[in-house]
Amino acid sequence: MNNIPNIKHTESGNFFLIAGPCVVESEENVFEIACKIKAIADRLEIPFIFKASYRKANRSRLDSFTGIGDEKALEIIKSVRDRLQLPTLTDVHTAEECAIAAGSCDVLQIPAFLCRQTDLLVAAAKTGKVVNIKKGQFLSAEAMQFAVNKVKESGNDNVWLTERGTTFGYQDMVVDFRGIPTMKEFAPTVLDITHSLQQPNQSSGVTGGKPELIETIAKAGIAVGADGIFIETHPDPSVAKSDGANMLRLDLLEDLLVKLIKVRKAVNA
Repeated sequence: MNNIPNIKHTESGNFFLIAGPCVVESEENVFEIACKIKAIADRLEIPFIFKASYRKANRSRLDSFTGIGDEKALEIIKSVRDRLQLPTLTDVHTAEECAIAAGSCDVLQIPAFLCRQTDLLVAAAKTGKVVNIKKGQFLSAEAMQFAVNKVKESGNDNVWLTERGTTFGYQDMVVDFRGIPTMKEFAPTVLDITHSLQQPNQSSGVTGGKPELIETIAKAGIAVGADGIFIETHPDPSVAKSDGANMLRLDLLEDLLVKLIKVRKAVNA
């Protein structure tokens, strides 16, 4: 799987970490975040995959920030991979995007709203990259076995699943932690902590969130056996150009990870 760590049997025994900004805002911003997370992950012996979307295709309003341009953003992500020797992850939205994004990334992520799109799953599988499928907010954990099967039956066994909450009413998300051990029967399973705390469909057209619950959700995910955790982080979420309402402030990341390592050790004792 290229330079993806052996996530099921890491030498440290830790979970793996997918983290980075919601979207590529600038080269300076991306490298600041990537370098700081890498330093933390190295100290704590946590396998780290850098995440950034090169384009945000699912926005509430037409005037929402979507990116700095596909080619420029993918080049920045590739530069992180090459210069920092880090595996990288980005979202893909159409079958045509898969081969393009694969040139910059080791993991292609299928957004939750698109997890049933057969042509997208097949195209991602055929790149040979790891395919990380986010569970649709409208699907059960059990239903995700069929998305996994589409990737594997297309000749690619490198597939992960990610829990990111279930729609609760019109403007909230909840995590059913029973789904994590269920999905682990089908593929390595990640908990997307920050998106699970979104409050979508706000009247302003800007998604809200509950970042004060990040530690609570993260601890619960590790306790029930998540193989990895997904966290969007930014030096100053209040000025982030996408999903700032539910992101973790970058200077809080190390303390959180230290606590999660303790939870992991306690569970595995």
